Amino acid sequence: MVGSLNNIFMENLVKKLEEQITFLQQEISQISKELYSQQKEIKDLKNEITNLNKRIEDMDGEIVSSIDKEDKKPPHY
Repeated sequence: MVGSLNNIFMENLVKKLEEQITFLQQEISQISKELYSQQKEIKDLKNEITNLNKRIEDMDGEIVSSIDKEDKKPPHY
């Protein structure tokens, strides 16, 4: 009888551990997918920042060029 109870206890314990392992594997898989998605989003945002910085630099160059042209005296002076 005691051996039978021990056996049932061990079977229940193993079953509970297997359920916990399955749950943790699913959680790890979900976290991995979310991490991949966030890494992709960060990469895309970094590229967007780089593109915006380039556009700002180009616009700054155009503004400086435009100001230089306005500051020049016409040839008849």
